[in-house]
Amino acid sequence: QVQLVETGGGLVQAGGSLRLSCAASGRSFSSYVMGWFRQAPGKDREFVAAISWTGARTHYADSVKGRFTISRDNAKNTVYLQMNSLKPDDTAVYYCSAAIRVEVYDRGRTRPDEYDYWGQGTQVTVSS
Repeated sequence: QVQLVETGGGLVQAGGSLRLSCAASGRSFSSYVMGWFRQAPGKDREFVAAISWTGARTHYADSVKGRFTISRDNAKNTVYLQMNSLKPDDTAVYYCSAAIRVEVYDRGRTRPDEYDYWGQGTQVTVSS
């Protein structure tokens, strides 16, 4: 069983920055594909970013490319999402997720149903 705990959400003005962290339990963290998704009220959960198990490869939704950066520290069992130049449209609950199959990165990293574990979410609110 893997537990994921997100922290770092909050209220920020447009143009500001936040860094989300996701701490994972379990000894196999370094082999997981990790992803960040978000869900705004009344909308489906959408992909934000993913990182391969080594951290060498990353992938972003077009809406956040160039503004958000995903990274991981396998020694600390933690994945991060650095969010810069935030916009009101970025307002959502942000979820950390883990996929235990490494092949998910190549064939499904943007799909929520490919991920096996989810955190409880952290609220990010961007004011205009």
